[in-house]
Amino acid sequence: MSTRLGQRRVVPIMAVLTTFICIIDGAITTVALPSIARQFDLTPAALTGVVVIYPVCLGMVIPASAWLVERYGGRRTLLLSLTAFTVASGLCGAAPNLTALVAARALQGLAAGLLMPTSQVLMFRTFSQAEQVRLSRLMVVPQQIAPAIAPLLGGLLVTDLSWRWVFYVNVPFGAAAVLFGALFLAEHRDHTAGRLDLPGLLLCAVGTAALMYGVCTGPDLGWARPQVLGSLVAGGVLLAIAVRHQLRTPEPILRLRLFRDRLFRDTNLISLVGYVPMMGAMFLGPIFIQEARGGSALESGSTTFTEAFGVLLTMQVVGALYHRIGPRLIIGTGLLGVAGVMLLFATADAQTGLWTFRGYMFLLGLAMGAVFIPTTIASFSTVDRADVAHAATLNTVVRQTGSALAPAVVTSVLVLGATGSERVHPPMASYQLSYFVLAAVALAAGLFAFTMPDGPARSSVTPRPQAVGRRQRQQVG
Repeated sequence: MSTRLGQRRVVPIMAVLTTFICIIDGAITTVALPSIARQFDLTPAALTGVVVIYPVCLGMVIPASAWLVERYGGRRTLLLSLTAFTVASGLCGAAPNLTALVAARALQGLAAGLLMPTSQVLMFRTFSQAEQVRLSRLMVVPQQIAPAIAPLLGGLLVTDLSWRWVFYVNVPFGAAAVLFGALFLAEHRDHTAGRLDLPGLLLCAVGTAALMYGVCTGPDLGWARPQVLGSLVAGGVLLAIAVRHQLRTPEPILRLRLFRDRLFRDTNLISLVGYVPMMGAMFLGPIFIQEARGGSALESGSTTFTEAFGVLLTMQVVGALYHRIGPRLIIGTGLLGVAGVMLLFATADAQTGLWTFRGYMFLLGLAMGAVFIPTTIASFSTVDRADVAHAATLNTVVRQTGSALAPAVVTSVLVLGATGSERVHPPMASYQLSYFVLAAVALAAGLFAFTMPDGPARSSVTPRPQAVGRRQRQQVG
């Protein structure tokens, strides 16, 4: 078996492990926050640092991921960041106080900021666009299973063992991934890194961190608080300066010139806006079940679980239709479906049955499955091979921004005009208004999706006769 054939098996396994670990960690940690507060005799509000430090550090390091992959290679970057993430998980579990826990979470965020874009680069350097579409039917499985089982797993670990096991659970998975990669993953490097754009990196890192802090803390502290406003303004100014610098630098840390390509620009704009209603609904659902309906954490986890089945089902259809009808119709229809499901959620109240809510979550998954993978694959259709690492970095920045905006939008609408106890326990009308707002955002993104050009995306996944013959010879050999 050739090295390339071997890597066509090894790279997807590494991507699956990386994705699974990152998503599990992101979805499971919130379950442990009340127990952590009790352990250290703190109020839940005092744990803001544990929650906010992760996306802040994540945003700081993502801009450097493309340069690091080109400078040190995909294998070394992925294994070192996986090792750091695994060690940081163990340190989080063993933290003797809040300060140590926040520091370990910071290291986790820095490592996680490299994991997703690096694994994405390895996938796009190993497989063609057509192969990516077919492979997405399998790759979507861990992406959906992880967030579905995380609340259930977290609840079991916190209840039966300790909150520390919410972090310890990452260690065996991370160690297994590092060992497997060290043994079988080959180096992937097809482009030499240029000079490090240190001013651009510092501007992007500090600006993104400031903006993420403001977005994450604004709903809880209040958007008018000086530290929130100051953080948002400082982040916006620094990022504006960073953009100006990137466009004038021969070898920028972020190749913003890639946004000159309409397909790349449109798909990323769709991801940025479309992630708000999709991730917003995933954030709002558990709150609605527990707060508005008075359900338990177990009821919440088992209710949102059905979304994963919807995504898995749709992805099997999307993989077969992508090269026939193109991503434009698939993505646009999916986002309109998300808008429709948001309107169904807006009709829910305290008397809505759990199985009805589960049905809505399943429908949401059906619609979301038409958006996730097609936008990613289409965005790389017109990207040169030498720009793949930078395109993956920009993709990650955009999606992380959309994911951070989602809970900020939802929480802001929930407390809109609320005072006193209503800020802690919003009335039913606030939940329904939140779903209406998410529906409007999804509708806008869906209508825009129908305007994007998808000719290059369709042609990039049409198997050429030479490629078919080459694969057949590989199979015979």
